Amino acid sequence: MTDTVIVVALLLVAAAATAAVLVRDPARQALVLSMLGLCLAVVFLVLQAPDVALSQLAVGSALTPLLLLLSVRKVRHGVRRAPAQTGEPRKTGEPGATGEPGEAGSDRGGAP
Repeated sequence: MTDTVIVVALLLVAAAATAAVLVRDPARQALVLSMLGLCLAVVFLVLQAPDVALSQLAVGSALTPLLLLLSVRKVRHGVRRAPAQTGEPRKTGEPGATGEPGEAGSDRGGAP
C-alpha cells in the first residue's frame, strides 16, 4: 500500500517537474513551480519527514513562486516604461548629433 502511494507521489513530482520545464511563460512557470513544491511536500510527507514537508510547503510552494512572480512583474513593468529606440538618425540640431565642426557632440574637432 505505501509503495503504491510513494510511486504515485513520485509520478506526480515527475509530471510537475516536466511541466515546469516545458512551460515558456515565466508567470505560468512560477505557478507550475508552486505545484511542483506542493507535490514534493506530499512526497516528503509520505516518506514520513513532516518537518521537511512543512519547510518545502512554505518555501517551495509559497515563497519562491511569489518572489518569481514579483520579479517577473517588475521586469515586465520596467520594459513597458523604457523609451522606444527607433533607430532613426538624430537631427543635426539635437545634442549628441554629428554635423559641422565645432558642433556639440561632434568628433571632428572644434571647441565643445
